[in-house]
Amino acid sequence: MQQLSLDARAREHLERAAASSTGRSAETLYGGHDHSLRRTLVALRAGTAPADHENPGEATVVVLRGRVRPHRGDEVWEGMAGDPLVVPPARHGLAALEDYAVLPTVVKAA
Repeated sequence: MQQLSLDARAREHLERAAASSTGRSAETLYGGHDHSLRRTLVALRAGTAPADHENPGEATVVVLRGRVRPHRGDEVWEGMAGDPLVVPPARHGLAALEDYAVLPTVVKAA
């Protein structure tokens, strides 16, 4: 069993995102291309957003720090630290209202 501090990792990646020209930092904590399950810590600076993308399977996101604005088409929500979000099975995005760190968990579709 491997143990790690999500709080410490979130803080580290928020610092990296702040120093990065892209405003982003990420690390796969579990899984990868040869696994069905993938858990990745992602940090973004406020005002940035990854490109809208498809959901590769079943997915949830836990907001570790900050505030986010997930959207799917015209539907928009807000999430803040501690909120678990269910990712829709459709094209979607996640804008940073504040610097944020999130923990997406994805089970890739077969």
